[in-house]
Amino acid sequence: HAHDQAMADKVVGVETIDGYGGEDQETGNSTKDAFLKDGRAYLNAVADAFGSEVDYAMLEKHYGPAPEGQAPASVRYSPAQVTSINKIYITGSPDPSLVSTSIVERQNLTMRMSMRRFTRLTNGFSKKVENHAHAVALHFMYYNFGRIHKTLRVTPAMEAGVSDHVWSLEEIAALVTEPEAKPRGPFNKKPR
Repeated sequence: HAHDQAMADKVVGVETIDGYGGEDQETGNSTKDAFLKDGRAYLNAVADAFGSEVDYAMLEKHYGPAPEGQAPASVRYSPAQVTSINKIYITGSPDPSLVSTSIVERQNLTMRMSMRRFTRLTNGFSKKVENHAHAVALHFMYYNFGRIHKTLRVTPAMEAGVSDHVWSLEEIAALVTEPEAKPRGPFNKKPR
C-alpha cells in the first residue's frame, strides 16, 4: 500500500482545458493549466510539477452503502451509488463549472474499450512493461492522428492544428525505427 501511495504521488494526470486561463500574446496559447482530480493523493505531485501556476480543484465523491442483495464492495466490479460530491478548491481560482472528472473518465473508458489489456479478467495483458507502454502509445497515436471523431468531424490532431490530414496506418507504422536485432538467449528445454 505504501508503494502504491508513493507511485500515486509521482503520477499526475493533467487535463488542459481549451481556452482556459489567459492567453500568451505572442502564441495565443493558454498561460495556465487546469488540474482536476477525483480525491486521490496528488497534492505533492501537483505542487512539485506546477507550483502555484495552476488552477487546481478536487472533486470528492461520497458513496452510499450497497443496495440490499448486492455483493459487498470488496467483490463488486462497480462502485456503490454516489450520494454526494464536494468540490474542493486547492490552489488558484478554478472555474466551478469545469470541476468535473467526466472528460478524463470518458478518456479512460475509451482507452479500456480500445485496448482489452486494460479490462479485468483478460488474457490480453502485456508481460513486459515496455510492450504495455508501446501499446498505449500506439493507441493514442491512432486515436489522435488516424481516427476521425464524430463530434469533431476531423482527427483531434487536425482540430488542434498539428496535422493537415488523417494519418494512415502505414504512416503511423513508418514512425517506428527498426529495432536493433539482439541475440536470443539459450532455449531451455525441459528433460522428459
